[in-house]
Amino acid sequence: MDPVSLVVGAMIALGGVLVGRLLPNRRPRGESPQTAVERAPRGPQPVCGCGHHLVFHDQKTRTCQAQVVIPGRWTGERGHTYRRCMCQGYRGPVPVDEYYVPDIVDGE
Repeated sequence: MDPVSLVVGAMIALGGVLVGRLLPNRRPRGESPQTAVERAPRGPQPVCGCGHHLVFHDQKTRTCQAQVVIPGRWTGERGHTYRRCMCQGYRGPVPVDEYYVPDIVDGE
C-alpha cells in the first residue's frame, strides 16, 4: 500500500472519532444509563390468551372479569361501549406456588 492511502485512511478514522466526541449525547440529562440487569425482561407474566393478567380471572371458575372497550365506529354509535371479556377460562402460564422452608440451625 502506498503511504498516501494510509494517511487518508488514518485521517478518516480520526475524523470519525472526533465527530463522535463532539456530537451531543442523545441520552436525556439527569438519567443514568440503565444496566443490563435493569433492561433485562422480568420473566414470563401470567397473561391469558385474551390479553388480560391472571388477577382479572376468578380463582374458582377461572372466567375473566375484565371489561373490554368496543369502539363506537364498530357499532355505529357515538361513544364507546363496554362489555365483559368473553374469555371462558384462564389459558396461560401457571405461577409457581410459594412454599416456606424453615432455616436449618445448628445442623438440626
